[in-house]
Amino acid sequence: MKITLKVWRQKSKDAKGEFKTYPLDHVSQDMSFLEMFDVLNNDLVRKGEDPVAFDHDCREGICGMCSMYINGRPHGPLQTTTCQLHMRTFKDGETITVEPWRAKAFPIIKDLVVDRTSFERIQQAGGYISVNTGGVPDANEIPIPKIDADKAFDAAACIGCGACVAACKNASAMLFVSAKVSQLALLPQGQPERKTRVENMVAQMDAEDFGACTNTLACEAECPKGISVTNIARMNREYFSAKASSENA
Repeated sequence: MKITLKVWRQKSKDAKGEFKTYPLDHVSQDMSFLEMFDVLNNDLVRKGEDPVAFDHDCREGICGMCSMYINGRPHGPLQTTTCQLHMRTFKDGETITVEPWRAKAFPIIKDLVVDRTSFERIQQAGGYISVNTGGVPDANEIPIPKIDADKAFDAAACIGCGACVAACKNASAMLFVSAKVSQLALLPQGQPERKTRVENMVAQMDAEDFGACTNTLACEAECPKGISVTNIARMNREYFSAKASSENA
């Protein structure tokens, strides 16, 4: 199949970027989207041109690094990661526009690579358990209702790719942060630091200049792991409860 790529090229954070057009021939419909980009970069290298910079690692839909904004949607037309998107999803002769995530908190490093360390700083602000929980208990020693265990597991499935931020018109990180808060708030081990965790993580999210949530639900619709917006409601309850307790202390 033949395709035409319109790719955002930008040498650095402070450089002026622009779209470059690259025609590709003999693209196999069985290629993944990243494999197609490998073919493009091989062609560019052979021509003595600078290859397109893009993030990737596992290429198994686990790490979330393969963040590309494809034809106006994070990760492309399917609710999956870019590395799991295949060229059979597109039509022969189609023009595909590829951009980096667009958010103030995700500054562009080069081409399609953005700096997502803001997510790491939010996680470092409270997304962990630091209290001494003792040795590893037997599986049935701490009874956890299955419904709570399932909710915690679903929240923990978040891979931190940033698709929620890219999909949101406000560039909000509420779905990501709420997943990390919910994961621990639902489990017994997370209770001792429950209040300080949500306060610190929300404060760090605001400090990173992410936008506010206006409940358009675009984040859930584009999340490759299907993280539910019910986590946002849970985080709001956790946050207001923690703030009320702090003020009344």
